[in-house]
Amino acid sequence: MAKKAMIEREKKRERLVAKYAAKRAALKEIANDESKSMEERFKARLQLAKLPRNSSATRLHNRCQLTGRPHAYYRKLKVSRIMLRELGSNGQAPGLVKSSW
Repeated sequence: MAKKAMIEREKKRERLVAKYAAKRAALKEIANDESKSMEERFKARLQLAKLPRNSSATRLHNRCQLTGRPHAYYRKLKVSRIMLRELGSNGQAPGLVKSSW
């Protein structure tokens, strides 16, 4: 159950990042613009801080789409090494042959 929850939480973060990306970029541009007054820049920083934490792209983490495992993640396949091995053993990963000795 916890695995599904982590996958759903990550999907929610992805939606928030997409939703607030333009607004966050605009506020960052104002906040980092040296030609703007200090008050304007500070106001932009405050507005940036009011945005949801999970709308920041740095909060995203690659997770296995099947188990939610965050470590040993294959980006192209979107699965962890454990699931890749299991899928290969069961013959469910096309073109992958698991060898054992």
